[in-house]
Amino acid sequence: MVRVTPTHRRDLLRAGAAFTASGTLATGCGTTGTATAAPPATTSARPTASATPSPTASPARTLPRQITHGPRAGTSVALTFHGQGDPALATRLLTTAEQHGAHVTVLAVGTWLDAHPAMARRVLDGGHDLGNHTQRHISINAMAEVDARKEITDCADRLKRLTGSVGRWFRPSRAATATPLVVRLAAESGYPHVLSYDVDSLDYTEPGAPAITRKVLAEVRGGSVVSMHFGYPDTVAALPAVLQELHRRGLRAVTTTELLS
Repeated sequence: MVRVTPTHRRDLLRAGAAFTASGTLATGCGTTGTATAAPPATTSARPTASATPSPTASPARTLPRQITHGPRAGTSVALTFHGQGDPALATRLLTTAEQHGAHVTVLAVGTWLDAHPAMARRVLDGGHDLGNHTQRHISINAMAEVDARKEITDCADRLKRLTGSVGRWFRPSRAATATPLVVRLAAESGYPHVLSYDVDSLDYTEPGAPAITRKVLAEVRGGSVVSMHFGYPDTVAALPAVLQELHRRGLRAVTTTELLS
């Protein structure tokens, strides 16, 4: 498991501010429901000088940013997986990644953790990142504040009970980006950044392993954050070809923490 030192954490916060999206199209993140469009994220021309704002900094400067990708000049990419579905398929996918020397980021759904609590430790013990993808995987951007907060904190509570931490990352459910309200609620729940993505594999549409492979490899580049899902055999079948081609191109699949550090 990657351990984040205080210095590392400060670097991570600076990196997140530097590589925030200026806007992205919202797409579905499951097999049901309709994607909810979210407003573009506010950007900053350059990272802040310090992870800790000065006493005179405006409140807006302390809000987390929505991250869609990491540094483009690098050779790392982050494969991120929405954590739910058959735990046997999830275990096969994690094992395949590890056999290729790759590490991934898993954004777990709280009800999935309730049903399969051992998967939290399996993810971390494999050296992967683990984060929060809401409790019930419903459209969080459309919720009232009290309900949206509960979706985030309920999943965070499960993560903390199972691992001792709320996790490093939060991703909204049923949307690629979060509304300003959800961004704020995530920050208040312990997530300094909302993790979006710039490559959508569309694996949840079950197009077949070759189509998933083509979609990812046609769009991925240095710094990309790729959205994929547990629970689909096609995704497991596509992963070896994706990792092999990334290696051929000189790209490495790493955790989001490593991508942004």
